[in-house]
Amino acid sequence: MQPVMETILHRRSIRRFAPEQIREETLAQILQAGLYAPSAGGRQGVLFAVCQDRAVNTRLGKIKRANAKPRMAKNGNYVSREQPSIADDPHLTDAFYGAPTVVTFFAPKGFLFAAEDCAMAAENLMLAADALGVGSCYIGQGWAAFADPYGQEILAQWAIPGDHYAVCQVLLGYPRPGDPHPTPKPRKSGRVLRV
Repeated sequence: MQPVMETILHRRSIRRFAPEQIREETLAQILQAGLYAPSAGGRQGVLFAVCQDRAVNTRLGKIKRANAKPRMAKNGNYVSREQPSIADDPHLTDAFYGAPTVVTFFAPKGFLFAAEDCAMAAENLMLAADALGVGSCYIGQGWAAFADPYGQEILAQWAIPGDHYAVCQVLLGYPRPGDPHPTPKPRKSGRVLRV
């Protein structure tokens, strides 16, 4: 099997991170993968805000959790039993799960393919991270982390243009030692329609 296919089949969402920060050369490779993601019309309009300040990440993660209001998992329909999400465990207060690095993807407001461009960049980051031994997790509805005065203050500190909005985040960090790699859910049949 080709290494890229091995990475695609191996990658899982990681929500439990070791406390140490990602090595700078590793982070640079991960970000480069994101910069080479496809973008509509080759516009390359996505901005990557990379935050490694634990206090800022924790506070934004708590704001995100407070504003997310996810539908809680019921009747055994979990996001993850192995590494619970905020929809699985109401006691989790940080939607960023203590990740040492949080990348927020900002895209131009009103651009038809803003969300798609961010999602493509996020997937490239997550695949590169897995290939380099770094855990990752995609977090949607990025704007919820900035939906209070502190979040607005952070946007100003980061000099995010007013015509951009936070589409999503990708959490990055080394998986917590001793945690088994999450097992893949069985693939559902009947999803490929040959027409």
